[in-house]
Amino acid sequence: MTTVATTPFQDQRPGTSGLRKSVRHFQQPQYLENFLQAIFSTVAALKGGTLVVGGDGRFHNDVAIQTVLRMAAANGVAKAVVGQGGLLSTPAMSCVIRKRGATGGIVLSASHNPGGPDGDFGIKFNAENGGPAPEAMTEAFFRASRALSSYEILETDDIDLSRLGPTALGDMAVEVIDPVADHADLMESLFDFDLIKARIAAGAIRPCFDALHAVTGPYAEALFIRRLGADAAAVVNAVPLPDFGGGHPDPNAFYLRDLQDRLAAADGPNFGAASDGDGDRNMVLGPGFFVTPSDSLAVLAANATLVPAYAAGLKGVARSMPTSQAVDRVAAAGGFPCYETPTGWKFFGNLLDDGRITICGEESAGTGSDHVREKDGLWAVLFWLNLVAARDLPVEAIVREHWRRYGRDFYTRHDYEAIDADRAETLMAKLRAKLGSLAGTQAGGRRIALADDFAYHDPVDGSSAVGQGVRVIFEEAGRLVFRLSGTGTKGATLRLYIEDFEPDPARHDIDTQVRLADLIAAAEEIAAVSHHCGRDAPSVIT
Repeated sequence: MTTVATTPFQDQRPGTSGLRKSVRHFQQPQYLENFLQAIFSTVAALKGGTLVVGGDGRFHNDVAIQTVLRMAAANGVAKAVVGQGGLLSTPAMSCVIRKRGATGGIVLSASHNPGGPDGDFGIKFNAENGGPAPEAMTEAFFRASRALSSYEILETDDIDLSRLGPTALGDMAVEVIDPVADHADLMESLFDFDLIKARIAAGAIRPCFDALHAVTGPYAEALFIRRLGADAAAVVNAVPLPDFGGGHPDPNAFYLRDLQDRLAAADGPNFGAASDGDGDRNMVLGPGFFVTPSDSLAVLAANATLVPAYAAGLKGVARSMPTSQAVDRVAAAGGFPCYETPTGWKFFGNLLDDGRITICGEESAGTGSDHVREKDGLWAVLFWLNLVAARDLPVEAIVREHWRRYGRDFYTRHDYEAIDADRAETLMAKLRAKLGSLAGTQAGGRRIALADDFAYHDPVDGSSAVGQGVRVIFEEAGRLVFRLSGTGTKGATLRLYIEDFEPDPARHDIDTQVRLADLIAAAEEIAAVSHHCGRDAPSVIT
């Protein structure tokens, strides 16, 4: 065991999903070690405790995971549980922590960000409930990182993570586990696998899951092929690769052209889905039809009683503030509460632990429930398969019926990526400065009813989170949200969310960008987005 002198880095404050930087930034000498020591120094219970370790297999995971284990051993961790090959999806991490009563877990992933030597890397700590560390804990990590003068590490050879079973690293016991089994067993306990399997065998459901060469490939093969009986073609791009095969591990329609082409074929699959780098996000599609994450959350909540695990009904639901208000309408009709939280899965944790909600989700393709404390891509896909099987309807028909019953929330997100950080901050500062004068004025031909900077007061522990995004709410339900993303690694990313409610089924087929054109114009009028971002158009529209 060695004590190594070090100098603090000043940029190790975690964002909404841990500490994310470019691979090359993390490859700086002592950068990873410093942040890990901040975690070990802050979470006293890790000394003598159990730590779960794994990641999404992206470039630099193999090196980083050995550093995590050597430092865990040097800092007195009694046992480390590691996914075979260093793999463990983020929802599986939560599952294993909870099942084994571990002290916490370290996830090595940058989620949906690109991989490879020129891509991104990330590290996140999950607490003993299986969920992302709360803000008080991540702030403590940051404070510790700025006060470091040394870190502890065990100088030893790498251990073999390809072989299942027990081994040791110094005085620390190490158990290499099947990364898939615990999570797959949990999925089978929640859903009607017999029904889904029968519908697949009859040819009524022909699934295709695109794993995007990310961590969910082995999980999807175990679930769809071995447990549900689909043929081998039901899972594509199943082998996890350090650079995700040169693709972008982000499950949205912009990056899923190949899957959409498969669904469009006359003899192709009739149910499509995908997940992201670390397996916590999802996308569901039908032939020629894309389900927005906001609609997906609402549809799952409205049909939850068709699924065995939720047959008794929902205690409540929650959504992040930028997520569309579609699920609010389901909650109002069903008579159960709906909570609005800041962006970041950690804000759902207290509500789940306190038994206030059953299902929750974010507009950025994350959906989950009280089965773990992370969003869970495969859980959402299996939920949809269960609905399609139980209702004997295709994906598109289920969504359109939902719109007829509840109305449609037209919704889009415009991302301005890698813009100059100072210009992005100037935009937000100027927007916040005019909030007090916007109510009662007009923009885009609409009258503004309310403008504020969203603040959240946790009903469980009384904590507060302020400055979570600017909302501009119009009369007759239109809404704009402006916020800077906490998941990018280059410059700043401005996210502009645009939403409007349409109750008339005769108007549900209007193109989304056309339907929201006046609100898009209003956003430009209010915030001068193009001017501040130096862009004529968003980088990505979803």
